[in-house]
Amino acid sequence: MNKITPFLWFNDNAGEAAEFYLSVFPEAKKVGELRSSGVGPWPAGKIATITIELMGQRMTFLNGGPGQAITPAFSYSVACADQTEIDRYWDKLLEGGKPMACGWLTDKFGLCWQIVPEKIGELLKHPRAMAAMMQMVKFDIATLEAAAKE
Repeated sequence: MNKITPFLWFNDNAGEAAEFYLSVFPEAKKVGELRSSGVGPWPAGKIATITIELMGQRMTFLNGGPGQAITPAFSYSVACADQTEIDRYWDKLLEGGKPMACGWLTDKFGLCWQIVPEKIGELLKHPRAMAAMMQMVKFDIATLEAAAKE
């Protein structure tokens, strides 16, 4: 079990969000859920929390009500081996969401994701690659690599 696990507050769609993410990522699994027995703010049978694991990272989602909202101040970063992988995650996570900039997007649940090349740190050591990245919404690895060689 992870000692540190992100615990994210959703309004009332934590189960729907979990199912969506389980469909997007390989090596994904539902770890557990806690359903209300009618005690607390949830009706009997409603998911209170659901824990999933995406590619080895556990996370718990709470149906916490409208009191708090997810913000871009927290995001998950997905390191991708190639352009095909970037395209796949970008396209799936963007369904119903909004693109941001520099590989970031907000999905339909309000959670922010950074879909980046595995070697982004190495590429961005080159000023021209950094300048190229600043013009991108979704990452284009070939463009970044070409800029890093100039």
